[in-house]
Amino acid sequence: MKIDNKNITRKEKITVEYFFKYAKDNFKLKSFTGKIGLNRYITEQNLHRPGLALAGFVGLFSYPRIQVFGNTEISYLKNLTEKQRKSSLKKLMDFEIPCIILTNGVKPFKDMSELAKKRNIAIFGSNLSTTKLIYYLSDFLEDQFAYRFTVHGSLVDVYGVGMLFVGKSGIGKSEVALDLVERGHRLVADDVVILTKKGEGIIMGSGTDLTAHFMEIRGIGIIDVRSMFGVRAIRFQKRVEVVIDLEIWDSKTEYTRTGLDSSTVSLMDIDIPYVKLPIIPGKNITVVSEVIALNYLLKHYDYDAAKVLTERLKKKLETKNSLNDRIIDYFEHDFE
Repeated sequence: MKIDNKNITRKEKITVEYFFKYAKDNFKLKSFTGKIGLNRYITEQNLHRPGLALAGFVGLFSYPRIQVFGNTEISYLKNLTEKQRKSSLKKLMDFEIPCIILTNGVKPFKDMSELAKKRNIAIFGSNLSTTKLIYYLSDFLEDQFAYRFTVHGSLVDVYGVGMLFVGKSGIGKSEVALDLVERGHRLVADDVVILTKKGEGIIMGSGTDLTAHFMEIRGIGIIDVRSMFGVRAIRFQKRVEVVIDLEIWDSKTEYTRTGLDSSTVSLMDIDIPYVKLPIIPGKNITVVSEVIALNYLLKHYDYDAAKVLTERLKKKLETKNSLNDRIIDYFEHDFE
């Protein structure tokens, strides 16, 4: 499986209006300045608390970030005279800051609102504590500015393991996904899968708003998995934990027989377990896929069947016992 780095994209910026639209309900944001400043841009995913900037030190002021005013910043401003507060806020708002968020249900000072309107800076407020709001907003912005790309395949949650099926067009990815759904597993996306890099070592997969949980089955057409199998058969996103590359059996290709040498594929510099699965007539790919998922879970809990068998063989050879010895004890006869 080859990934073209040219297909990897990342948002360079989002508008304050876009941010407020999608964050207001989830994070209980309200606007104190109406439509003022909504046309400004947010270009960084990190947040900033401007305590030092309010105190007058702007040498390392991260002004391109959203400015969060918590209890510390508000208490400091309350202890200033009106003239000092105006001077402090003016020095802050002379920079091209995206917007200001007040936490803990605090309302802006009158002079803060007036100055923000003159500088075209939006002020929002939230009843959440500073710590909670920063945690939630950081996750939201990380998702907005995350690296992502699309891949042609099917993503299915099998026993809680996110399995991404890839391969040439017409190889049968959708049919395998449909069979897994019929067996009680959950479809995340089919045909177009959007992969997003979240944090360190995590790739999340989801579908598109347009196709959602629709599938194209050759010979049948378009089907709606949610309507056909119910809400239990879908989920909207899942971490990608195993990549299964479906291909027609090739006698010249060497396939894994023991599983001792595990393979990985790099997705946005993150190594994901990779299985090349040959397709031949009579081979039940669905059952094999379930076994791959269960085997992944066993390895996750430090049990590797290939290594266990290797150790047994090693001990047998060391004791020079015959490998043809039966595992059934002489007195445990079964004549059925």
